[in-house]
Amino acid sequence: MSSFSRREFLHGVSGLLLLPLLRAEQPDVILFNGKIWTVDENQPLAQAVAVSAGRLVAVGSDHDVVAYAGGNTRRFDLSGKIVLPGFIDAHSHPLESGRAHLRMVACDLPTIAQVVAAVKARAAKTPPGQWVQGFLYDDSKTEHPITREELDAAAPDHPSIIYHRGGHIAFVNSLALKAAGVDEATPDPEGGRYEHGPSRRLTGRVADKAVEGIKRLIPLQSIPDEDRDALKLIQKMVTSKGITSVGDASASPMDLHAYQNAHSAGELSMRVYCIMIVDSLDRMLAAGIRTGLGDEWVRVGGIKQFADGSISERTARLSQPYVGMPDYYGLFLSSEEELYENSKKAYGAGWQLCTHANGDVAIDRVLKVYERVQREIPGREPRNRIEHCTLINDALVRRMRTLNVTPVPFSGYVYYHGEKMHYYGAERLTHMFAMRSFLDAGLRPTDSSDYTASPLEPMMWLQSQVTRKDKQGNAWGTNQRITLEEAIRCGTINGAYASFEENVKGSIEPGKVADLIVLGRDPFHEDPAALSTIPVEGTMVGGKWVYES
Repeated sequence: MSSFSRREFLHGVSGLLLLPLLRAEQPDVILFNGKIWTVDENQPLAQAVAVSAGRLVAVGSDHDVVAYAGGNTRRFDLSGKIVLPGFIDAHSHPLESGRAHLRMVACDLPTIAQVVAAVKARAAKTPPGQWVQGFLYDDSKTEHPITREELDAAAPDHPSIIYHRGGHIAFVNSLALKAAGVDEATPDPEGGRYEHGPSRRLTGRVADKAVEGIKRLIPLQSIPDEDRDALKLIQKMVTSKGITSVGDASASPMDLHAYQNAHSAGELSMRVYCIMIVDSLDRMLAAGIRTGLGDEWVRVGGIKQFADGSISERTARLSQPYVGMPDYYGLFLSSEEELYENSKKAYGAGWQLCTHANGDVAIDRVLKVYERVQREIPGREPRNRIEHCTLINDALVRRMRTLNVTPVPFSGYVYYHGEKMHYYGAERLTHMFAMRSFLDAGLRPTDSSDYTASPLEPMMWLQSQVTRKDKQGNAWGTNQRITLEEAIRCGTINGAYASFEENVKGSIEPGKVADLIVLGRDPFHEDPAALSTIPVEGTMVGGKWVYES
């Protein structure tokens, strides 16, 4: 990890970069006396920045930038603190997660007894027969996966469903199975699974398309101002961790409308790239909408499809069985032909393709589709994405490079989900969350949380990528370690590139939006194993402080 003295830092602060308009206008804000890592190759380091109308207009030394201050310019002394560009969470589910925080029981608890007690308490406040829902549960972080019988005891008079934080599996009680018409003789749906125990009794664990079948039974609630409240809640969480832009990776037209309403009302404090769920494609096409519509606050992104399942929930489709699970390879969620037909329709109409694929055989399937589509519809810079893109090999990476595919990996999984890595094994982990392989191939991987799948914590992402160690200190796939500088670039400018916005955000340079964060400690002088403990002291979006510790 790089380490710089104050003398070396000051030596690295090169000449002043500014926009011509600054010579005629006073800046609104000047931040000075900082150690600013710009992620701008032309000027990597600075001490001060000037902001006008939400954009950066000058970046350079204290002496040069402060000289432009006028009588109405607000000045902020950074007291030598480290400043970085705001982080970009390229793939998460902010509005859906905000709604879940308002509607459901939070089950990110360390014991089954605590989860049962939380569900029981919610059931006591819910009329009999109505659904009780929980979220944020993780079956590998309690002493055993919660069982159907335990949920029956917690909510005997209510159908109950507890969603895994990864979003691909859930745990249900007997009343939920009965409502869905599912019993021991019910076949698994295509792309889904009802888990059976040794005696063939249903355990209550359901996966992917089986979850969707049960979710459809839950009446939709219309709650006044819910989206507004959900956005307020999730924005506070996001900005407090130094995230200034998000990719909503399964946005519906209703979600897009909610973001636009918040923007119009002046209530949006993060930027949103809406990756629209494929179910909405025909409606979008009929309205003449395509990738890029919008502005620097709310923009229509790509089209989201699913090739396979989840890494954290062990439903990703692999070429070799999961460790300790003979003959189980995970799930495909779409056929190659389904992916192709939707991709060709979308790509031909000007859409970016953003396809979820975790396992190596699923990634191969997506690349076959992209190869066909880009060959049949040439002549544009695609920047098609593979969401998660977890288990790779050299041949897959070479094909990605040929197609200019952007990988959007999980950033904090080695650290946060370390207890699950044994399902994949040490050898396979050398090819998972493969940031080193992507960068060495000339690709531009991003950072992402997939929240709720993992926490909204960029400093955790950096620690996970730099150390490749879990919470217990176990190392997984150390060949994929990257440097701190590389990790910061992935979480900033690469995230902007993935949404065609590298000229708008992702670095601290004149002309770009004034999105930046102030850290409580210097990550370049920190033990790499403690990066996740560095606090965010301030987050600025569009020249306004949206979070201050």
